[in-house]
Amino acid sequence: MRVVSICPSNTEILAYLDRTELLVGVDNYSDWPRAIQDLPKVGPDLSIDMDKVQALKPDIVLASLSVPGMEKNIEALEERNIPYIILNPNSLAEIAADIREVGMVIGEKALGDQKARAFLNDIDTYRSKYSGRSVKPTLYWEWWPKPIFTPGKLNWLTEISELAGAKNIFSSEDIASVQTDWEDVKRRNPDHICMVWVGVKEEKMNPDLVRKRPGWQELKAIKDGNIHVLEESLFCRPSPRLLEGLRKLVDAIN
Repeated sequence: MRVVSICPSNTEILAYLDRTELLVGVDNYSDWPRAIQDLPKVGPDLSIDMDKVQALKPDIVLASLSVPGMEKNIEALEERNIPYIILNPNSLAEIAADIREVGMVIGEKALGDQKARAFLNDIDTYRSKYSGRSVKPTLYWEWWPKPIFTPGKLNWLTEISELAGAKNIFSSEDIASVQTDWEDVKRRNPDHICMVWVGVKEEKMNPDLVRKRPGWQELKAIKDGNIHVLEESLFCRPSPRLLEGLRKLVDAIN
């Protein structure tokens, strides 16, 4: 079977299924696991080169709608009659469902079911260990600094926060992504600031830029030295690697 993945999280789901040998091409941002790094690249996820995709003669393309602008990839696949599925999860349960779906489309339904159960079991382990805490530290997740984008209630990072025994300060907003401003964050006064700027490597994220924002010196997180620069690839992609991010979050806030 010949599979092309045009989104990093989809590539990581196939890796979780231990079936990366089926991949014949990936998008430019797919950087994990190491086994896929020499595969043909078909362009960045918002500008996929469909000529390259078609030339690889895939049996199935793992497409995505996780980022605005990916719709044009779906339209191009339709125009060329290239077989595809769309993954667009917002929750951990939906990621488990995607693991099952990918297993099914590659002809390994039992494997997909098994891996999805393992993923959900790992989640339950954390839920039983940490989420029953009576006092939960509050977290501010920063996806982008200006304008500020941060996850709301309908995003996996709210669940990841809860599984770590904490609370996302924007879980009150009944949407997946919240655009807000520095004053709003200041009013909510989080215990921890988690920097996960989308598409930016951690070595290029400077906590001093956060400390220098007007009035933010009064934030509890900054007074206590709780600014965490985290790997965006472990928190901003809806894939099973979120569990690796969860383990690092637990260490960071405890």
